[in-house]
Amino acid sequence: MSEQIQQTIRIPNELGNKRFDQIAAILFPDYSRSRLKTWIMDGQLTVDGKQFAPRAKLVGGELLNLDVTLQAEGEWLPEEMDLDIVYEDDHIIVINKPMGLVVHPAAGNYTGTLLNGLLHHCPSLENIPRAGIVHRLDKDTTGLMVVAKTLQAQNHIVEQLQSREMGREYEAVAQGTMTGGGTVKEPIARHDKDRTKMSVHPTGKDAITHYRILEKFPSHTHIRVKLETGRTHQIRVHMSHIQHPLVGDGTYGGRVRLPKGVSNELRDVLRKFPRQALHAKHIELYHPATDEIVEWEVPLPADFEELLDELRHDAEMAEDTEY
Repeated sequence: MSEQIQQTIRIPNELGNKRFDQIAAILFPDYSRSRLKTWIMDGQLTVDGKQFAPRAKLVGGELLNLDVTLQAEGEWLPEEMDLDIVYEDDHIIVINKPMGLVVHPAAGNYTGTLLNGLLHHCPSLENIPRAGIVHRLDKDTTGLMVVAKTLQAQNHIVEQLQSREMGREYEAVAQGTMTGGGTVKEPIARHDKDRTKMSVHPTGKDAITHYRILEKFPSHTHIRVKLETGRTHQIRVHMSHIQHPLVGDGTYGGRVRLPKGVSNELRDVLRKFPRQALHAKHIELYHPATDEIVEWEVPLPADFEELLDELRHDAEMAEDTEY
């Protein structure tokens, strides 16, 4: 299924003596600079019906004509999937992702991913890069994700991510008792030895994680985390870096830690908790069509609630024992 984009805009005189690609970025703000450059080089964005180089200087008054047929961006197959859709309109889809669902096809996971399910739900997404997926959650992280249904919406949301205007808040259970909230501001890069992992490294990209305490337990802390940047595994890496890895995170937390004196019930829950205790609970952004602030929040999943219930029960038992 292809989609046609056709637009004609006359260059205002005040934009004269600028490069073609710079003028295009100003007059077609709904599309990324890299995509506009590709269209210019492919002859799909022309000047008075003629093809020009991206760096060509224009004088002003020329007619820019955009005539693009969007083609499928990949060879992924649509698959019927029971998606938990929190919100949808003509521009975006907001999804509550369950545990165990891989977001994007990769080696070993070409089918059964969120992307495959999205293509079945909304076939026109085949014309959007990564089927409109603008940010990801790890396979076993649950919670909210935003998907763009158009190129314009995708570019709008990506710009918000880059400018740090899009608000994303998570809830997590960390090992150890924290004394207070704080901020971790440490660069993150691919791990030197294990390329499947990330690590704090001085040559990495800037990464900023804010956290505050929601609830303290004898050996754990329930926290609310706000991302200022969006690096791969950022929360997991930063919490591990400050010696408070997330419950269930074997990659960055090592073997399961069982504090002394915990109840048998909590011991069992901790041993069997199947994933990192991390949930994308809240998202806030400027809607790509209206530019109004919109936000969504979803409840904690059942396994997360069960973990918290057992931590509370264990804490109550510990208090009773002290008396």
